[in-house]
Amino acid sequence: MTSNRLIIFDTTLRDGEQSPGAAMTKEEKLRVARQLERLGVDVIEAGFAAASPGDFDAISSIASIIKDSTICSLARANEKDIRRAGEAIKAANRGRVHTFIATSPIHMQYKLRMSEDQVIEAAVKAIKIAREYTDDVEFSAEDAIRSEVPFLVRIFDEVIKAGAKTINVPDTVGYSTPELIYERFKTLLEQVPNSDQVIWSAHCHNDLGMAVANSLAAVRGGARQVECTINGLGERAGNAALEEIVMATRVRRDIYDVTTNIRTEEIVPSSRLVSTITGYVVQPNKAIVGANAFAHESGIHQDGILKHRETYEIMRAEDVGWKTNKLTLGKLSGRAAFRARLDELGIGIESDEHLNELFARFKDLADRKSEIFDEDLHALVAGHQGSDVIKRFELVELEVTSKTGQTPRAHLVLKIDGKDMPVSQSGSGPVDATFKAIEVLAKSGSSLELYQVNAITSGTDSQGEVAVRLNQNGRIVTGQGADTDIVIASAKAYLDALNWLTTEGKANPQTEEVM
Repeated sequence: MTSNRLIIFDTTLRDGEQSPGAAMTKEEKLRVARQLERLGVDVIEAGFAAASPGDFDAISSIASIIKDSTICSLARANEKDIRRAGEAIKAANRGRVHTFIATSPIHMQYKLRMSEDQVIEAAVKAIKIAREYTDDVEFSAEDAIRSEVPFLVRIFDEVIKAGAKTINVPDTVGYSTPELIYERFKTLLEQVPNSDQVIWSAHCHNDLGMAVANSLAAVRGGARQVECTINGLGERAGNAALEEIVMATRVRRDIYDVTTNIRTEEIVPSSRLVSTITGYVVQPNKAIVGANAFAHESGIHQDGILKHRETYEIMRAEDVGWKTNKLTLGKLSGRAAFRARLDELGIGIESDEHLNELFARFKDLADRKSEIFDEDLHALVAGHQGSDVIKRFELVELEVTSKTGQTPRAHLVLKIDGKDMPVSQSGSGPVDATFKAIEVLAKSGSSLELYQVNAITSGTDSQGEVAVRLNQNGRIVTGQGADTDIVIASAKAYLDALNWLTTEGKANPQTEEVM
């Protein structure tokens, strides 16, 4: 525990994906995993292998292509889950099984219906089975902050004896305060036998807005791994934000005295990618990665910045990846240059047919938009891609009429299950009319929970990026679409959400009983 190296454990692909409507396809997970590897993340929690066949396949694929990061799968403390996780990470250069069981009185009584001895027995058994697949086994005591310290000492002692190498103390429901979690780590490190033989980890949720503060307090208390997500994505109010933890430890090295392997210039590109894929737009005043994070409106601030940057800036925008948008390609760029740039951005090409389709869309965009940036290329593949999604609905044609004093009307031609079908509908605006027209044919019965528009780059010719969140009988999905015409982008996003609804759901590890 004297090490000053802080391990960054990213769970964007697992806990982050549990945000309502943030589910990703395998291809999207591969794109995010490649970017996390470029970012320098130590451990990538790629998913929950037992959740669904698709999750297992995604973890296996990530394990086979990622070389520099440890690939981890979550598993409940039961044999089926553990073996599924072990098989999923088999191809990894470095693989980890992360198993957990609840330890708080309220969880043990009402969710698990197990005694303390039964919980310890299940945890020890899980560690031993996991070690059949890897020596790198992590154990989490779910709801540890509301657990009793003597019981935590008992169970941590037993799982360390069984071979666990990392001990995670999660604030599962975001209940902690910095003072409480600091003391909890100090106490556990003092009282747990052989505590110096393992890495201690913090996993904090943001229900009270203190996930990052609690994570940093845990580091001061002895944690040398922090579990976090890009943009703080996650269930309910989210997880601790990776970018904030990394930059806080870097800027305030005098307090935390730890270093990370994170290449900070990749923080903003990582943030933008996750935002684009999940449809969770970053708020402008978000620390580090928000559009206003390095903007200075006050005249006094502007004057100070011009005279000496450090008067009002504690870090440089360039250090976290903020820079002028990189102009990548133009309308005269060829297919080879286009493909090479997609490869650099981690956008996988499934086949020559897929490449031809993307290249045709690129050429069409280049005719409408004078400058093409990396963000535009990411937007070319907006919408869920790959074999995970059944493309039942496609936009063939869209025409809207909107005039002052008249009711807007939309006429569309949709391809549904391979058949072209026309439809027209009126609405309170062109987007409303478009969505109502789609529903006339789709009959999904969904309610619209979110409609969000974001400009991908600056300028009036920028593509608009639209996120649409639908709720169909409690199942929430998000669709994305992009186009220089915002109504077309909106239609694409709505249809993407409908297509995503056709895919199977998956289990959430925290809401299922262990036995």
